[in-house]
Amino acid sequence: MAEIIQERIEDRLPELEQLERIGLFSHAEIKAIIKKASDLEYKIQRRTLFKEDFINYVQYEINLLELIQRRRTRIGYSFKKDEIENSIVHRVQGVFQRASAKWKDDVQLWLSYVAFCKKWATKTRLSKVFSAMLAIHSNKPALWIMAAKWEMEDRLSSESARQLFLRALRFHPECPKLYKEYFRMELMHAEKLRKEKEEFEKASMDVENPDYSEEILKGELAWIIYKNSVSIIKGAEFHVSLLSIAQLFDFAKDLQKEIYDDLQALHTDDPLTWDYVARRELEIESQTEEQPTTKQAKAVEVGRKEERCCAVYEEAVKTLPTGELHQTMRLERTMTVFRKAHELKLLSECQYKQLSVSLLCYNFLREALEVAVAGTELFRDSGTMWQLKLQVLIESKSPDIAMLFEEAFVHLKPQVCLPLWISWAEWSEGAKSQEDTEAVFKKALLAVIGADSVTLKNKYLDWAYRSGGYKKARAVFKSLQESRPFSVDFFRKMIQFEKEQESCNMANIREYYERALREFGSADSDLWMDYMKEELNHPLGRPENCGQIYWRAMKMLQGESAEAFVAKHAMHQTGHL
Repeated sequence: MAEIIQERIEDRLPELEQLERIGLFSHAEIKAIIKKASDLEYKIQRRTLFKEDFINYVQYEINLLELIQRRRTRIGYSFKKDEIENSIVHRVQGVFQRASAKWKDDVQLWLSYVAFCKKWATKTRLSKVFSAMLAIHSNKPALWIMAAKWEMEDRLSSESARQLFLRALRFHPECPKLYKEYFRMELMHAEKLRKEKEEFEKASMDVENPDYSEEILKGELAWIIYKNSVSIIKGAEFHVSLLSIAQLFDFAKDLQKEIYDDLQALHTDDPLTWDYVARRELEIESQTEEQPTTKQAKAVEVGRKEERCCAVYEEAVKTLPTGELHQTMRLERTMTVFRKAHELKLLSECQYKQLSVSLLCYNFLREALEVAVAGTELFRDSGTMWQLKLQVLIESKSPDIAMLFEEAFVHLKPQVCLPLWISWAEWSEGAKSQEDTEAVFKKALLAVIGADSVTLKNKYLDWAYRSGGYKKARAVFKSLQESRPFSVDFFRKMIQFEKEQESCNMANIREYYERALREFGSADSDLWMDYMKEELNHPLGRPENCGQIYWRAMKMLQGESAEAFVAKHAMHQTGHL
């Protein structure tokens, strides 16, 4: 194994020599990199492998890449990237390949591989990573959609995206989300072709391309998907979702009309159809040639729209005599007022929160999400607003929760992110694997520093004990025992966990007290007293140690803490404690 490690370190030398030669790193820094790389290489080459070692290896290399980028910017040097960055990227890809081959079922690991390739690798490489991931995780529609979107939006390959959607539908022939995204993709493709054709026409270039046929430019492929999907997936909700997508494309008016007509014809008995038709009345522009310009004219036009909207609801109530429609009418009026107030920026952050929470209480998830999304758009740096949005998404069972947490951290300052990290970990504990949840805690501890990290460490330790028992909790404690700052509670938890074990180990209890006293021994008199009581009362305690502990406490405790300790010790001696 030593020969393999030495060989891999030697493979690094050319890039390290370049880093030193061009002045990006000092000789001392290069030596430190070699030492750290040797430690990392040892951990991923040994016989017993752990996923955390591979993650740490990759994270170190990414940190190094980012540091190189910053230093390049600082000195204005952009050469030798093939010899330096490309070499590191190639090495990281190799580590990811080994890790993903060993822990095939870990979706989070695959997504990390994808994220790395998006930022640092070639498009060809990422395409291969998606293929490998989908070969193993073909049962996850969200991954198919992610890969197809990347082919469409980043590689600009509509054909590759189309093939991925078709393959995905063979695995998931009744998945509404796949049909919706495939439908959207074909409309985007048609829109792109229309723009290309316009550019050619402006340049007076006659290009014969079968893709520019009238049918394709009108969205014929999207129409085929629409017809196939509604024959498989029934219900007004899916129908409405396709119509909402079609309405994003101005050229698809004929398709929009057909979907709208079909909605009314096929789902007349569904309250959702009537609700959609009523809402649409609020969006239809005035049929007169002259649009209202004055505030009074606009107010009159809005009043007419609301009248038409209410007329539809009243007709629905007659046709469908259910209480649901009455509730829907009240909800729609509330949302109409909200949308006007939002558009005019009349609402405070507190009002967005109150309305979203109220809607959530009544289980109006779609409306609660609309309010929360509007609130985060207006108050992007509000941690509370983002937390509310994520709470609604969790309640809605959104498939993209992890990515949405990541999005929130992009917009927020680190010092307000602690509640979101805790929410992510709590959600992951109930919805994801133990490994996924631990990965969240580890990410959080890298991002949250200072006093906020104290709460996170306590949560991490509690989770470890809940999910993996004492052995797991001790492993987490060991991994964090030098990661200051701490709270006294962090050590007291481990003491309590130890005492709950059938074979309670007094040596471990002493270790936890000693570590706690190293951090808090100068101020916490209760800690010293409890340590002495443990030696006195535990079956394996050593009462003879109490004298030594007492004198150590007297040396370490300061001021009032020392006085409090003396008083408590005296009371204990007389039997009052």
